[in-house]
Amino acid sequence: MPRVNVSWIITVLAVELATLSAAHAHSCHEVKTAFQVRQIGQLKWVPETPATDVDLSICKHAGPSCCTRRMEESYRAAVLRDTSQNIRSYSFELKYLISAHVAAFQDTFQSLITFSQNHLTSLFETTYSSLMSSISPHIVCLFTDLSRFLQGTGNVSVETAVHCFFDSLFPLVHTRIVNPGMAGSIGEDSSDANQLGDCLRMTRQDVNPFGPHPKVMADTLASALRAGRVLSLALGVGLDVMNITETAELSKECTRALVRMHYCSHCRGLTLIRACSGYCLNVMRGCLASLSELHNPWRQYVAVLQDLTHIVAGAHNLELALLGIRGQVEEAILYAQLHGPRLTATVDKVCGHSSNASSTTVRTFPPTSVTPPPVNSSQDVPGADKIGMLTRLHSSLPLKTSKSDRGRTLKKVAREFTGYISRYKSFFSILPEALCEGEMGVDELMCWSGDDVVKSYTSRVVGNGVRAQRQNPEVRVRGADPVLMDIKNKLELFNMVRNIMIWGNYIYYILKGKLT
Repeated sequence: MPRVNVSWIITVLAVELATLSAAHAHSCHEVKTAFQVRQIGQLKWVPETPATDVDLSICKHAGPSCCTRRMEESYRAAVLRDTSQNIRSYSFELKYLISAHVAAFQDTFQSLITFSQNHLTSLFETTYSSLMSSISPHIVCLFTDLSRFLQGTGNVSVETAVHCFFDSLFPLVHTRIVNPGMAGSIGEDSSDANQLGDCLRMTRQDVNPFGPHPKVMADTLASALRAGRVLSLALGVGLDVMNITETAELSKECTRALVRMHYCSHCRGLTLIRACSGYCLNVMRGCLASLSELHNPWRQYVAVLQDLTHIVAGAHNLELALLGIRGQVEEAILYAQLHGPRLTATVDKVCGHSSNASSTTVRTFPPTSVTPPPVNSSQDVPGADKIGMLTRLHSSLPLKTSKSDRGRTLKKVAREFTGYISRYKSFFSILPEALCEGEMGVDELMCWSGDDVVKSYTSRVVGNGVRAQRQNPEVRVRGADPVLMDIKNKLELFNMVRNIMIWGNYIYYILKGKLT
């Protein structure tokens, strides 16, 4: 039996393997497949075999390359498209969170406005029905102005809206409740009635027929609604920041670094190797340096949002302020009734209407001609009875049972929002890390360093922000993006102004003894 030459067989096998390896190395088939799968460009641009005389501007190296200048341009477009899409994907959840709660807060505000309007209307329908037809347009006007103020639309003042309502209410209360029948005696459509009505409206704040209640109602609503309005405006600022974030342009230096990180390995036929994690962080922190500058003002902005939400749903409870309108209006009317004689005498002096005629009218027309408060319609109702009646009415306000009609309560929406938004305080500082997770930056036995396949990335990994990029070995950052710096300045200004407003309100209420 012939003896087998083992060394000769090993030599032949080695030659065969080298031949197969060389054949594979001189093919760009895998590069063409990746080019097609990733929808980078037309397949005809990918050569069949590597070439050594290729004029490349980014993926330069001494050996043969499967890339062409045309492919580099396609890679450049692909990384811009993919990176922008990745940034939008990561910011989508935060943007949706803000936009969804803009709608949730506005819906809750409007539901409270509608409920409060109906609640006040029911007061006049059941207790002061003689005023209903005349006061109805003024109720609509009051709550329309309050709604516009909350939405931040138009030049509307809460104090003006409230005082305008009480100005319109005064002539009706004076002629139909304090002096029932006076309107009939002077004729509602007569010139005398119009003159008296105009005089009462213009002098209401001087005559002070409703005591402290209009001012208390105006102050309470102004404080609570102002916080709600600022919250709506603040959420709009957040949406503006996210919109600008999504449209932020990547610099030429960033684009070149992204091509080097994602695709220069393809030029050597290495389509499956992934970037070293430290290398990816350097590239992404260089590309997102200006976005990272938003980190500090964004954290402060989130804190402002949380404070505003707490004020709206807690300390300056918007819900209670709106639902308290009916009680304040009722107390105001009762105050006018309790001080009827003094009020009538003052009106006679100011507006020139005869007190004798007024008193005669009171005697001539019976109380049954109007629907007065349940106890008594005369001017001499004891104050204790009135106050006791008011207490019973307040205790029956449907504050809890109305939840089903208004859907989610304001406190629940606020609690939900603050819980979610707190997770995004560091959004702009962790964005580079988020983009480097998964396929982009993984620590493996071997990884791509931008120039070669290595066991580990050895260059220094820089921090976030424009200043830190001076030491970035992968991306040259020439300066901050002026568009992003503009939104940063606006965010810082917003934070400063809103913090002043928030703490100013707290100090005001502490001094007033309304907070402990």
